[in-house]
Amino acid sequence: MKIQSRIRSRCHYYGRKVLLFLFSVFLLSIVVFYVSRLAPGDPLVSYYGDRVEKMSSEERGRAEERLGLSAPIFVQYVRWLDNAFHGDFGISYKYKMDVVEVIRGRLGNTLILGGIGFFLIFVFSLLLGVLCAWHEGRWIDRVICRVGTIMSCIPEFWLSLVLILLFAVELRVLPSSGAYSIGGDKDLVDRAWHLVLPMTVVVAGHLWYYAYMVRNKMVEEARRDYVLLAKAKGLSKRAMIFRHCLRNVLPSFLSIMAISVPHVLGGTYIVETVFSYPGIGTLSYESARYKDYNLLMLLCLLSGILVILCNIVAQVVNERIDPRMKAEVVWETSRDAARVNGGSESAGENEDAEEGGGEV
Repeated sequence: MKIQSRIRSRCHYYGRKVLLFLFSVFLLSIVVFYVSRLAPGDPLVSYYGDRVEKMSSEERGRAEERLGLSAPIFVQYVRWLDNAFHGDFGISYKYKMDVVEVIRGRLGNTLILGGIGFFLIFVFSLLLGVLCAWHEGRWIDRVICRVGTIMSCIPEFWLSLVLILLFAVELRVLPSSGAYSIGGDKDLVDRAWHLVLPMTVVVAGHLWYYAYMVRNKMVEEARRDYVLLAKAKGLSKRAMIFRHCLRNVLPSFLSIMAISVPHVLGGTYIVETVFSYPGIGTLSYESARYKDYNLLMLLCLLSGILVILCNIVAQVVNERIDPRMKAEVVWETSRDAARVNGGSESAGENEDAEEGGGEV
């Protein structure tokens, strides 16, 4: 009975998370749909180009009706939602093709840039944080802290322009834009060469924020009583840092990195726009600029779903590794189980009372 109530309470707990996720995505779709259509601009320019200026009022009305823009916004949203449930997200006004196909052609580039950048940020921030904690208070710790603070204050778009001016314009050793040279889409060396500058900006813009967090947590952990006791018993500094401090800091660092995925993704979008890198970021900028409604809707939904999923994953990870949050989950599940058991017991008491009344 206890096992069944525990399974039932767990299902209720994760069911609420699923419902919250679906409601968040639904609310996001409404906000993006209304804001994009109420923003100034003419979506017909994205589809017809300069021909819009020569259109008469009747031709313009027929063009809006053809694209489904003549109906009220609420009716447009209901139609879009119904089509979306059937897997039809519309066509791109600018590219004249299915928005799924447009995104599919750019998604791989963003995954390469953002995925490798996220991995490098994870590794180097951990290494820098441990290095600063190892040499706490020494010159190398002070130098890294000051340089990292300066780098974290530099805007990514400005750093991108400086690197383009220095390495692409002046020195001419690195390409300034694109994901590959003309005809070199299958050349891995050429793709890696084009990734150097944007990858540098993505990593440099986020590295010190997380490295400084690791450093502070490592220093704080090294001053705890159990570490001081182990140090008094003759434990080596290497064992203290890697066997105790790092192992206790790593779970919280993993949860922080899970939450940071949307942050890194947003920086990747900016870098793609500056470097004209053919990815989701550049596509999002173009869809917002040219009022490509269908493409903008799907891009915003994908980004929003990623943000919501990362937050849910981070919360689940925290509940697994943090005893305090795990205790809260256990308390919630036990409370739900008590409600279920209480309801069943009260129902049983009512039945007994009714049976007893019938016997009397």
